[in-house]
Amino acid sequence: MWLSLGLFPLLALSFMLSVPAQDYWWYLRLGKDILEQGSIPLVDTMSHSRAGEPIFYQQWLSSLIFYWVYQIGDASLTFLLRALLIGITYGMIWHFMRTWSGARTVTILLVILGLSTSNNWMIRPQLFAYPLFLLCLFSIYQWRESKNKFLFLLPISVLLWVNLHGSFILPFVLAGAAFIFGNGKRKEMGFAIVAMFIASLINPHGIGVWEYLFFILNNPSDYLFSVEWYPPTNDGWQMNIFFTWLLIFPLLAGFSKNKLSLLEWILFLGFGWLALSGIRYVIWFMFLLAIFTSKLIAEWSHQWLDKPIEKINPRLNTTVGLVLLTLPLLLTPGICDSWWQDAPQLYELSTTPIQAVEFLKEHEELPNLLWNDYAFGSYLQFMLPSHPTWIDTRMYSFPVEQWQEYVNVTNAEGWKEFFDREGINLLFLSQAAQPKLIQAVLESNIWCEEYKDEYAIIFSRCEAK
Repeated sequence: MWLSLGLFPLLALSFMLSVPAQDYWWYLRLGKDILEQGSIPLVDTMSHSRAGEPIFYQQWLSSLIFYWVYQIGDASLTFLLRALLIGITYGMIWHFMRTWSGARTVTILLVILGLSTSNNWMIRPQLFAYPLFLLCLFSIYQWRESKNKFLFLLPISVLLWVNLHGSFILPFVLAGAAFIFGNGKRKEMGFAIVAMFIASLINPHGIGVWEYLFFILNNPSDYLFSVEWYPPTNDGWQMNIFFTWLLIFPLLAGFSKNKLSLLEWILFLGFGWLALSGIRYVIWFMFLLAIFTSKLIAEWSHQWLDKPIEKINPRLNTTVGLVLLTLPLLLTPGICDSWWQDAPQLYELSTTPIQAVEFLKEHEELPNLLWNDYAFGSYLQFMLPSHPTWIDTRMYSFPVEQWQEYVNVTNAEGWKEFFDREGINLLFLSQAAQPKLIQAVLESNIWCEEYKDEYAIIFSRCEAK
C-alpha cells in the first residue's frame, strides 16, 4: 500500500504534464522514416539547410517505439507509456530504499524525489534509460554482497541502452567505479565490463556509437546553445529542493550511525560533479541521492516514523494499493476529457503550432524555402514533411555558425540580407520567442502576413506568391 501511496501522485502527474515539441516529434519522424525505408537514415532529410549532410541517429530504437505507440494509440497510449516507465523507475527506487528505511519514510522520500525530478519526464528516449540505470545499480549492489549471478544484468542493460539513448556510458561509470572502489570480486566484475563493451557494439553502427558519444560530449553546438547542458541554478522550486537536499546530505552523513561505503561516496562525488556541471545530469544524481539518504536515516526512520503497526489487514492494504495505482488511469487522454472540462493541454502549444501547421497544409501554394523558429522545427518535421525546416531541436546536427546565425536573425540583426542570401520565401515565427524579428518583418513591405494566432505567425515573400 505504501508503494502505491508514493506512486499515486507521480503517476497522476505524469498524465498531466504536457508534451513540449522539442525532442519528441522529430523522433516520430525518424521512426516513421526507418519503417518506410527499412534502414536508419545516414544523411539529413528533415532540414533543407543541411540536406544530404551526414547525420548519426543513435536512438533509433526509441524512435521506433515512440512511432509505433503513436501510430497504434496516439496520445492516449503515448502518455500511458510514459506513466508505465515512470512507475517502473520510481517503483524500483522505492524498493531500493526499503533495503534500509521503513515504508512510510521511503514513501515520503519517493514523493519528494518524484516531484523534484518531474521536469525530466518529457517524452524523450532517456525515459527508457531510467529503469536500466537502476537495474545496473541493483546488479552492482548484489555483486557487493557476493551475489555475482546478477552481473548478467549489466551487459543486457547495455545492449538495450546503446540502442535507446546516448547516456549508455553511465553503466560503464557505475561498473568502473565498482571495479576500482567496490568490495566484491573484481575478476567477475572485470568479465562483466568486457561483456558490457561487447554488448555496446551490438547496434546498427557498431563501434561508431562510441565515436558519436565523444562527438556529443565535445560538440559546442550543444553546450553553447542547449539549456540542458548549462550548470543548474537555484531557480524554481525543483532546483530549490535539489540544492537544499544537496546541502543537508553532508549533515545527515555526519550525524548518522549508518555510514556510506567508499564506493557510495565515489558515486556521490562523481555524479554530484556531473549534476553541478549540467542540468541534464541532475536526475541521475537525484536517484542516487534519494537511495543514499534512505540508508543514512534508516535508524531514525525505524525509531520515529516507522514504528510497527499492531494490526495489519493485508487484504485491505492490497485493495487500497490497487485502487491508488488504477485511479491515475482516469487522467489518460481520451478518458480525462470526458469528465474534466479544463484538463491540461496534451501538447505545449507555445512550441507545438498545431493550428498554424494546419493552415500550411491547406495552403500548399505558399512558396518554399521555409525559415522557422527552432522549437517549431520538430513538430513541422513530422506533421509537414513537405516543408523541410531550416533548423530544429537536433542541436548536434547544426554547426555553431548556423546557430549563431539563427540567434542573430531572431534578434532582427541582418535578417533581410540573410533571407535574400538563403533564398527564404516563407517565415514561420514564434510569437513568444521572436518578437523583435516579427516586428521588423511587419514593418517591411517585402513580406506579406498569411496567418497569425496566439503562438505563431506566418509570412510569405510578397513577390514570390
